[in-house]
Amino acid sequence: MKKLAIAAMSLSVLMSSGAFAQSKTRAEVYQELIEAQQNGLNYVTDTSYPDVNPIFAAQVARMKQEHIAKQRATMTGSTTN
Repeated sequence: MKKLAIAAMSLSVLMSSGAFAQSKTRAEVYQELIEAQQNGLNYVTDTSYPDVNPIFAAQVARMKQEHIAKQRATMTGSTTN
């Protein structure tokens, strides 16, 4: 009886973990990683979480401004064509 209960519990755990793994595609995760790098989130360290490490704050601010400028240039370039 215990073996059947353990087997049923194991099966339910395996089935539920498989459902969570299918929530995002590889492309979606890859795009999120690219956006995180562009937003400077790879400069968050264990000691500064959830904020950016103060050492990298100026660099992250510059990266964000460059990213915004690039997006605006892309948007204005596509609307004039």
